[in-house]
Amino acid sequence: MRVLGIETSCDETGVALYEGGKGLIAHQLYSQTDLHARYGGVVPELASRDHVRKLLPMIRSVLAAGQCRTQDLDGIAFTLGPGLIGALLVGAALGRSLAWSLGIPAIGVHHMEGHLLAPLLESPAPDFPFIALLVSGGHTQLVWVEGIGRYQRLGESLDDAAGEAFDKTAKILGLPYPGGPALAALAERGDPQRYRFPRPMTDRPGLDFSFSGLKTYVRTCLEKELANRRDPEATKADIARAFEEAVVDTLAIKCRRAVRQQHCSRLVLAGGVSANRRLRQRMKTLLAAEGVQVFYPQPQFCTDNGAMIAFAGWQRLTAGQVDPPIFAPKARWDLESLPPVKCSP
Repeated sequence: MRVLGIETSCDETGVALYEGGKGLIAHQLYSQTDLHARYGGVVPELASRDHVRKLLPMIRSVLAAGQCRTQDLDGIAFTLGPGLIGALLVGAALGRSLAWSLGIPAIGVHHMEGHLLAPLLESPAPDFPFIALLVSGGHTQLVWVEGIGRYQRLGESLDDAAGEAFDKTAKILGLPYPGGPALAALAERGDPQRYRFPRPMTDRPGLDFSFSGLKTYVRTCLEKELANRRDPEATKADIARAFEEAVVDTLAIKCRRAVRQQHCSRLVLAGGVSANRRLRQRMKTLLAAEGVQVFYPQPQFCTDNGAMIAFAGWQRLTAGQVDPPIFAPKARWDLESLPPVKCSP
């Protein structure tokens, strides 16, 4: 089965072509970062309009790269949620309409299931069951994964997601949008010994997270140091380093706790923050002692992308799951509510 995947949940337009037995045939990704940078964040209406402009040309380009005609498609997968409703509507309406016109099945994909399954595109791919850390700008969750659609949430952030905390802290430090990568780059120049920030909720049982307090800690520290006439550039770099270390340590400690609780030797990292170099290093170091193997997608598949939607959609379409012509994008969508399917090879 050859499936076209469409991703338009936020500020990236992603299109990909996936075929069983061949794998990922072609993919293309366009980021709206420059469009939203002047506003310091994503403007939903502008995001939707840009998806409208970019999506059809990208579909044509991906089909051409894969030497595929629309008539050669066997199914279409599109992101149905969670995400920005206007942005989701663009991809869902086009994907559903194209499938209807071609007389082929279509499936609405859960955005976070796409991220969760993205490491299965790599070789070697993790076997089920495994623990997944979904960590992005909108989500921070630990999930027990027994198979596709067989998910149990073990813990989640009670306030800010890790990526959201990165972006907000970057703004406090006066860094440009997008804040997360800018903060990580600044942290590379920081002194890891100068400050030590709290590791939230690691001193109590459970697998939930909380990162909002770290923003307040950063603001207080910065104001105090600048009031004492410290070198502002060096201070910001050192604070960025301490903040990043605190978030990375917190995530790693909770992951170690989760694999021990579930007696599992496989951990998947997925979502935009999983591309963070220091997070990958810390996970590998801390969990190696536990005998745990860590899996993650290539950096290009950590961010929102069409490849993960095409793959997740292919799994469900191959298992016989098909959505009706009527579709309803979802701003919120519980991952545990998804029906289970048998994983295809």
